[in-house]
Amino acid sequence: MNVENIDQLIEKDPSLESSRPALEAMTEGASCIHRSWGLGKITGFDSDRGMLLIDFEEGERKSHAMDPIFCLGKIEVLEDDHIISRHRSSPEEIDLMAKKMPVDLIIEILTKFEDGCAANRDIERILGFLFGAAKGKKWWTATKKLLVKDPRVAVPNKKTEPYVLRDEPVKPEQEILQDFFDEKRSKQKIALAEKLYDLASEKEDLQADLPQVLEDLTSAILEARNLSESDRLYGIWVRNNLARDVEEDVEKLEPTSASILHECEDDLPRLANQLPTKFHGRFLDLVTRVYSDNWKSIIVNLLQHTSVKFSGECAHFLIDREESKLLIKSLSNCLDEQTLKAPVLLWMLKFRELVKFKDLLKDLINPKLLTAVFSAIDYESLQNATTRRIPLAEILSDDKELLPDILSKGSAENAQDLAQALLLNPGFEDLSKRSLLARFIKRHPEIQGLLDGGANSSSSGSSTVTDDSLIVSQVSYDRKIEDLDELTKIKIPENSLAIEAAREHGDLRENAEYHMAKDEQKILLARQSELQAEIMRAKPTDFSDAPADSIGIGSIVELVDQSTSGSQSYTVLGAWDSDPDNNILSYLTPLGQMLLGKKIEDIVETDVAGNIQTWKVKGLSRWVDKK
Repeated sequence: MNVENIDQLIEKDPSLESSRPALEAMTEGASCIHRSWGLGKITGFDSDRGMLLIDFEEGERKSHAMDPIFCLGKIEVLEDDHIISRHRSSPEEIDLMAKKMPVDLIIEILTKFEDGCAANRDIERILGFLFGAAKGKKWWTATKKLLVKDPRVAVPNKKTEPYVLRDEPVKPEQEILQDFFDEKRSKQKIALAEKLYDLASEKEDLQADLPQVLEDLTSAILEARNLSESDRLYGIWVRNNLARDVEEDVEKLEPTSASILHECEDDLPRLANQLPTKFHGRFLDLVTRVYSDNWKSIIVNLLQHTSVKFSGECAHFLIDREESKLLIKSLSNCLDEQTLKAPVLLWMLKFRELVKFKDLLKDLINPKLLTAVFSAIDYESLQNATTRRIPLAEILSDDKELLPDILSKGSAENAQDLAQALLLNPGFEDLSKRSLLARFIKRHPEIQGLLDGGANSSSSGSSTVTDDSLIVSQVSYDRKIEDLDELTKIKIPENSLAIEAAREHGDLRENAEYHMAKDEQKILLARQSELQAEIMRAKPTDFSDAPADSIGIGSIVELVDQSTSGSQSYTVLGAWDSDPDNNILSYLTPLGQMLLGKKIEDIVETDVAGNIQTWKVKGLSRWVDKK
């Protein structure tokens, strides 16, 4: 806006004088951030309406008109030298800085915050605008490790604390060393000691203080009553890492890591599950040293009774030590006995395509494994009192190649039994069951009878429809499922966030953003309900049961106009397959309904706006035979 526009606004409302600097910042070409709609660019000012025009990058909001007074406090206008403004004007420069000087980029971001302090979420938000949410988060995770070692930035010990741009550079290890000696809580003391180890890899700056650090750390491990066995083992390993430069054999320092194992040897899986992921390999190395005679059986037991991540680490460990045969034998035996637990099954399914495991697991990915998976899902659903999704059920639903791969290794009888087990399993939502059953039917069409309540599938071919179900193609069914997934997992959650953000703007009665978001919510929920209802009625088919002697769903029919002798070809397919440009009819269309059941030489009459035409069926073939 120009000075004249601003003066006119202030003349109408003198209280806006204090907001003049903010109004002056709303210039054409300036980047801005809206709480709900994200990043935008001011493209002009409509003097007739007294409205700012803003192009928002998200959605379809181009030249979006907004009251500048309403924008005060709702929109942050960025200076030309702000990192986001610079990125929009010169992306190559900022991308190069992100690659070559990542810490400098963060320092530039911090300089724009009051007192050089910024919370983690504020930095992530800016990085999301620069690089996109996923890439920005990945870049930030890597850059945090560099920040820890940079003396210009104070890195917080807690997620709730801010990153601070220091007035004077301070060596991070000296700051953490002071925090270590001041800290009284044992668990936090161990965490600070690990930070010291990570920062001072040469340990030169710690030589004078290292003996006292080791003494304090050992006392914390021995005397603290609030530490679990896993905390103590973790503390011992951190202490040993620090002590390697001053002790000849750190494994003899009391307490030893072996002593923790002996204390917990009746429940090693529980101890393993409590350890940070980075220590899983070290724990297994410790097991081989402490139990040198029977370490293999212990690791097999750990694989079968620990979390998904630890099970995977056990598998890697056995393969790396040339014990692949032992791994496969143990998994095969448990599969035969149907004793494989959910974490192991989940690990097998998630990593079956990993190069290291692919050849080892390929013969185990079979119908017998699916039986074990269904049993584990059934068991977990009975134990799970919440609405939380079951990971095994989730991977089975989300991985479109998994079920066909398993069914290809079994018989039709196997598939029939498994489909029945799926129908009776309480661990799946109804929509997920139908989606999975569609994959069964694609491989074994005779299973369609299960969807018909056990009716003989041969008597309910796609040529006739006797209930309120919808006959649909597999392609259109999959498309509907994808649409529902996008609504449920992306659009509705995004809308919920927009509602919450808009709610923060104040008085809901005059909050246009809130009402827009709520209106959109109604549309999204209505569409979700509509899709769910349609999918519940749907029966996917490949049209292979279309009749050859009459017109059915899946037929190609040639019609001849009795008055002009002109011909027209139509393909009658599923409820969601209409494509008028290619003469594909849904069987639910008026013409589709007229054609169903007709045979060669039968007459069909059409009435289009009072224009009656008479057609004769001259040709008939099956669509599935022409593909």
